[in-house]
Amino acid sequence: MAIIKNLGIIGVGNMGQALLKGWLAAGLAAPDQTRIFDLDPQRRELARQQYGVAVAADNLDLVSQTEIVLLAVKPQVFPQVLAEIRPQVKPSHLVISIAAGIPLSLMEEYLSEARIIRVMPNTPTMVQAGMAALAPGRRATADDLQLAQLLFQAVGQAVVVEEKHLDAVTGLSGSGPAYVLTFIEALADGGVKMGLTRDTALRLAAQTMLGTAQLLLKSQQHPAHLKDQVTSPGGTTIAGLHVLEQGGFRGLVMSAVEAATRRAQELGQN
Repeated sequence: MAIIKNLGIIGVGNMGQALLKGWLAAGLAAPDQTRIFDLDPQRRELARQQYGVAVAADNLDLVSQTEIVLLAVKPQVFPQVLAEIRPQVKPSHLVISIAAGIPLSLMEEYLSEARIIRVMPNTPTMVQAGMAALAPGRRATADDLQLAQLLFQAVGQAVVVEEKHLDAVTGLSGSGPAYVLTFIEALADGGVKMGLTRDTALRLAAQTMLGTAQLLLKSQQHPAHLKDQVTSPGGTTIAGLHVLEQGGFRGLVMSAVEAATRRAQELGQN
């Protein structure tokens, strides 16, 4: 039996659909208890056909018939959506927002009675391997936060942070997939340079990244310890690490996270 009753999702783009798919697959939501709306009629119809959910007439209609509302729309249209749903939002509503850069203070100003939780997920959510950070609003209860954690753990992992840290989360795990993909591509390029086929090199690089991440998470050991286990005295790995250190690899990655965090802060202020 589904845990979520009367779920509404505004915005069924890549992330909205990924969450819908994951929650239905996990049995947390049921198609006959879920309504969606998106300005794009093709997206609405695709979600209806694929997942068997109901399509609301508009955002206001969706909110009037649901109690848990996921806001999965772009930041540039977010104020418009808040203004549209405002008349129907009541104290019984739990609103979960994944819109980047939209602070809780703005949402709580528009939706003065709702319990609100702000979430920063990332793109691996689309394959149920996401990482999400949750920041509860002033009116959100402990039960609300527990439910939100359950939802995002169904599509990966979730942590609770203070809202002031969400920009850093954006710079690390939000933007992080792009850094990781760039590194995988560079690893594969190195393999191609040394004679491997592109397909083989890319498969080796991607699986190495995936396996190493799983090893780190499951072993719960410090990455430096695991690195030392594969770094033999005078061997191949230390030779490669030496080149990375000469190029300032660690500093570059740290600076990338810092730059993305600063940009997230700028966008939030705007």
